[in-house]
Amino acid sequence: MHLAPGTPPRCYALVPCAGSGVRAGTAGPKQYARIGGRSVVAHTLAALAAVPRVAATLVVIAPDDDRFEAEAPGFVGERSWVAAVGGRTRAQTVAAGLHELQARGVAPHDWVLVHDAARCLLRPAWVERLIDACEDDEVGGLLALPVPDTMKDSRDGRAVATLQRDGKWLAQTPQMFRLALLQRALVQADADITDEASAIERLGHHPKLVRGDLRNLKVTWPEDFELAAALLPRPAA
Repeated sequence: MHLAPGTPPRCYALVPCAGSGVRAGTAGPKQYARIGGRSVVAHTLAALAAVPRVAATLVVIAPDDDRFEAEAPGFVGERSWVAAVGGRTRAQTVAAGLHELQARGVAPHDWVLVHDAARCLLRPAWVERLIDACEDDEVGGLLALPVPDTMKDSRDGRAVATLQRDGKWLAQTPQMFRLALLQRALVQADADITDEASAIERLGHHPKLVRGDLRNLKVTWPEDFELAAALLPRPAA
């Protein structure tokens, strides 16, 4: 794919889907657990597919994954890409996905929206809000929510101090950065980073915080599945 000079940046989604999901208490990877009759990742991918400004979505699965195709049967077509190049950590999986996007013709200045496979309640409108807020930004940004509750520091299961919550945000996804900048950030980041924004911050940049939604939860613990099922949008009557 060769683009003419001056081509406006496009948006691509990257979904790391190579994790084991051990905290979820499921029999296998949590992205393949069922909620409302279909897998967690199938819900996620349906939401991304409904965003017209996302030119394509790349799902990065583990090299030995033999379940994805069966668990996401609707993920087909020219905008649906899969690469079995996932790594041991999230950072490795995202880095491998960026390399795959580059190989498929995604340009250094194009936007990449990294989204957790386990945030299966994503709404297209939230993605559009993020793109609107960041498409002219020098750095990029992420969906996030201000911390609403009192926070405690702990030791041995006991509260030892109360932390200031002013100015504190809970990071969500998607997180939207240019391909080249995110590649450079991940090369210099520790392997144990938990989100892309933290890698960008270590380069000295300040990602934009775009208000997300409380319903954009990440299915992590066993009880999250029941909550996600209750929050799934109901089909129109």
